[in-house]
Amino acid sequence: MENGVSSFNQLIHELSVDSDTSSVDYSSAEEDSDLNIYPASPSSQSSRASGATTFTKGSKVPAISESHQSPNLRSIKKVLTLRDHIVHRATDRRRGVIEDLHLAIEIFIEAIFDVVHKAAHFILSPLEAFRNLSRWISSHNGGTRENDGSVLEASFTTATLGENDPAPTERNATFHQSLNTDARTCQDVITELGYPYEAIHVITADGYVLLLERIPRRDARKAVYLQHGIMDSSMGWVSNGVVGSPAFAAFDQGYDVFLGNLRGLVSREHVDKNISSRQYWRYSINEHGTEDIPAMIEKIHQVKTSELKLSQPELELETDDQLYNLCAVCHSLGGAAMLMYVITRRVEEKPHRLSRLVLLSPAGFHDDSNFVFTIVEHLFLVLAPILSPFVTSFYIPTRFFRMLLNKLARDFHNYPAVGGLVQTLMSYVVGGDSSNWVGVLGLPHYNMNDMPGVSFHVALHLAQMKHSGKFKMFDYGSASANMEVYGSSQPLDLGEYYWLIDIPVNLVAGRKDKVIRPSMVRKHYKLMKESGVNVSYNEFEYAHLDFTFSHHEELLAYVMSRLRLVENTQKLSSSSPRAERLKKKGQ
Repeated sequence: MENGVSSFNQLIHELSVDSDTSSVDYSSAEEDSDLNIYPASPSSQSSRASGATTFTKGSKVPAISESHQSPNLRSIKKVLTLRDHIVHRATDRRRGVIEDLHLAIEIFIEAIFDVVHKAAHFILSPLEAFRNLSRWISSHNGGTRENDGSVLEASFTTATLGENDPAPTERNATFHQSLNTDARTCQDVITELGYPYEAIHVITADGYVLLLERIPRRDARKAVYLQHGIMDSSMGWVSNGVVGSPAFAAFDQGYDVFLGNLRGLVSREHVDKNISSRQYWRYSINEHGTEDIPAMIEKIHQVKTSELKLSQPELELETDDQLYNLCAVCHSLGGAAMLMYVITRRVEEKPHRLSRLVLLSPAGFHDDSNFVFTIVEHLFLVLAPILSPFVTSFYIPTRFFRMLLNKLARDFHNYPAVGGLVQTLMSYVVGGDSSNWVGVLGLPHYNMNDMPGVSFHVALHLAQMKHSGKFKMFDYGSASANMEVYGSSQPLDLGEYYWLIDIPVNLVAGRKDKVIRPSMVRKHYKLMKESGVNVSYNEFEYAHLDFTFSHHEELLAYVMSRLRLVENTQKLSSSSPRAERLKKKGQ
């Protein structure tokens, strides 16, 4: 890392300048017309997007005449396409099901020809064949044993570049016969792209073990917390690589980046190793907002406070409990859980430690949804009492079928006709949403070892919200049960408590979003505005998953501009008379 920018980013930038892209052209005239031009920098493309209005200090933006725009646009589009292609090919190592079948057929044909060749050799040269057979029998009886398992031990010489004495050293390596699936984690993606990484295990009050991942800047006094949505994980924030991922864009702009993972993995991480599947999956969105997010944000507070005091001793003089600014960027269900977190913390008179919320197509209101979701809602509410004793969650149940999905996703990418058919079917299922569903299925967090699932009660909670037309907490089904949890016969209507939100909120909707329509995000906006919340509303030409899984420089630039507003506020407050007195006292 140099000046906060990874060496991989530098390589990609140089590649975009030096490579001949004449053979790669996937752009269309429509795409070219929508492309935003940003100046080149040694940083990643994502950071260039987020810093579209800043270059180097004292420099000015050169004007681009209309006569030169079209060729430049096409050239830049080619470069971006080539760069994305190279990054994808360098990181996706899977074979698809069709490729496996091709390989199996080739091996089978080769084995048949080998048998035919040996049979012909035996007939034409019987004496030599008998000698070879006798040697094989004698060596077999001599006690020579071979490794029959799927693991092979081997020794070979290696040299590590960059060491003081890169002399070849001998070490043992173990080779496994893998199924050639993509089981990369968020850590693998981050470290492969040249960024630092840290994993922090967080235990909630009810015993769930969560993974809080981090791209660390330990001395930074500005941090951002990214929270994923339903059936997703932290992988969504880094899935576009260096050229379009919100996590890398924030890091390149100097932020300490934290990636939250909500409970709900097939691996069932819990302090009770013997917890049953029914016990593990018994949670709703309530637990996401009142258990998961509080535990992770408190862990962030502990880590940041201790690190800043250690690296900057002068901060000991500050009387503020919080020495840093923390903003949250949330998508879909993560947005609903974050709003629930802020409101419940204010009700409990506890600090939420956040400076700003950026909510990308947040869940909460769902009464204006498509016909398919309406049918599912009615069926779910009717069948819930019958299904509840038997169904705990929704996910792909076995390692084999998860492996099959992982491999099929590769086939969808290799064979556009098949991928296009699956994309069309998925779009119809979710009411015409044009998100890149095929690309999402190919993400490595859907692998044979683990995957994010959906609790039955989370799905029921969403159905309750849609049926009531309100953003409310989970209804336990009886007045007595609700009274025990909430102190009232009805669950808390969070929309009525928006007046407790004491930080700026930026709401973002997608005009092509058919999962959470813009009208539902505007409902959040209307209630917040009426409650006196400092709130803004914006719309982009995106579908639901485009907010995290697609490369949109316009969105990255907008999100980073919202985060920078907190920086500007901090600079103004740091120049106040009180801050000057503290500075003099320190001197």
